[in-house]
Amino acid sequence: MNIYVIMKRTFDTEEKLTVRNGQINEDGAEFIINPYDEYAIEEAITLRDANSGEVTVVTIGGEESQKELRTALAMGCDKAVLINTEDDLEEGDQYTTARILAQYFKKQKVDIILGGNVAIDGGSGQVGPRLAELLDIAYVTTITKLEVNGETVIVTRDVEGDSEVIETSFPLLVTAQQGLNEPRYPSLPGIMKAKKKPLEELELDDLDLEEDEVEPKTKTIEIYLPPKKEAGKVLQGDLADQVKELVTLLRTEAKVI
Repeated sequence: MNIYVIMKRTFDTEEKLTVRNGQINEDGAEFIINPYDEYAIEEAITLRDANSGEVTVVTIGGEESQKELRTALAMGCDKAVLINTEDDLEEGDQYTTARILAQYFKKQKVDIILGGNVAIDGGSGQVGPRLAELLDIAYVTTITKLEVNGETVIVTRDVEGDSEVIETSFPLLVTAQQGLNEPRYPSLPGIMKAKKKPLEELELDDLDLEEDEVEPKTKTIEIYLPPKKEAGKVLQGDLADQVKELVTLLRTEAKVI
């Protein structure tokens, strides 16, 4: 089975982040594998172990993304591919990412592609569906269970607090939701093995792509932190007086009635 994982390098949101000139300041920021992509990596490894085959993890970025790729290899992936756009693109969006990935995958024999449901930095959830549409393959998002029986795939997906069960077939793209599995930590032997596993580096030229073919369709105008929340108020007195005060505050301060 030819199993692929699309992975993104993201900010570690559990560490301190600062915004400068309308952009997240990368100086001193910590980077990690997008947590939802970790579910995809774990599921890909489980699929391989149960059905044989090979897991290849793919990302788009610069040389610094090798660190996260090596982490994925240490978790158990077999190969890694870095599509290096550092010298070709100053900026991109979901269209850019999907277009580049589609060009790569069109030259591969694919049974299944797994990715995270969303990236914690942007949260749009667009890349997976966009990629599947460009490849003209079936896709299922926000999955919480995946079963393979020959050429038949049974997928359970999260639907706003409920579940939906879908039967489909390969080739297929799925995006992982929290609850699909519990991602493993890289072991010391895994880290040592990862150093010897293949990591291929490609550029846009290798994919027969020109810069103007992957220009972003959108532009980020500004990034800003949410306003600081004020301390709550504790109402005192009789219940009737509290209700009157609450209504007054909702009208004059919260301005919701």
